[in-house]
Amino acid sequence: MTKRYLVTGAAGFIGSRVTEMLLESGAAVVGIDNLNESYDVRIKEWRLSRLESRDGFEFRKLHLSDRPGIREVLSGHIDAVFNLAARAGVRASVEEPHDFIESNVTGVLTLLELCKDFGVKKFIQSSTSSVYGNVEELPVSEKARTEQPLSPYAASKLAAESLCYVYHHLYGISTTVFRYFNVYGPAGRPDNSLFRFILWISEGRPVQLFGDGTQSRDFTYVDDTVRGTVAGLDLPGYEVINLGSSSPVRIEDLISIVEGIAGREAVIEHLPASPSDPMTTWADVSKAKRLLGWSPESNIEDGVARAVEWYRENREWASTVRTD
Repeated sequence: MTKRYLVTGAAGFIGSRVTEMLLESGAAVVGIDNLNESYDVRIKEWRLSRLESRDGFEFRKLHLSDRPGIREVLSGHIDAVFNLAARAGVRASVEEPHDFIESNVTGVLTLLELCKDFGVKKFIQSSTSSVYGNVEELPVSEKARTEQPLSPYAASKLAAESLCYVYHHLYGISTTVFRYFNVYGPAGRPDNSLFRFILWISEGRPVQLFGDGTQSRDFTYVDDTVRGTVAGLDLPGYEVINLGSSSPVRIEDLISIVEGIAGREAVIEHLPASPSDPMTTWADVSKAKRLLGWSPESNIEDGVARAVEWYRENREWASTVRTD
């Protein structure tokens, strides 16, 4: 019998690639996304257009708060739910915290309640390295303290993780929570640093650099993230797992890599560092290796090159994408 999965956020950066990988495995996928304008919707539409012609894919335009709509989807046979829909962005959450709670907490509760009602046995939840805040011991493992998030985004994801555990404990829903570390790649989110750097440098615009550039991030190529996420299907019980490259890169070095590949020099505009941003993200991925047999395969130079290539192929419209 063909496996049938629900992927929320199917037009999103990670969600669209998870959907592709599931379809390539021969599964059927119901994808939902509300195509909101949290960032330029043209990128979401571009990703979705690549899925809509695929056999086995069905799309519904829904918000996670649409309980009747989600209920209708889950009333059919669903083997597992990949909840990859979320409002993301540390700085944006400081400006619009209520939107993040509605999507990242209330939306998760709606899904879990309906999974309970319809007997869905597997739930995969996206989370974030932002839950760790500023940790002293690096690389950071899943056992690190998470009591001091630095943004409403991080707090909303911690709340979602707690709800996932509650529903696992009460109703036996096998749940895997993945804490993603700075995912990047082709057709990435335009409010993320790499997309911005590629666009700004390619078009000769000022590069907005928050802080002095010595802060570092554990940039993880999207296909590595997706492989790990799909591998979580077979994991029993409740687990929280880091997915990162475990090779942090300083922001100033990332800019240099983009300069070299794009063939243009950046014009830097220095801005104050944000108190909502940690100084360093760096994943301990030993648990992912132990439980999933997973390890990252892409290096930052190759991953950036593929992202730059995508930008060049789509430059006519991608150059006009808003990056706020």
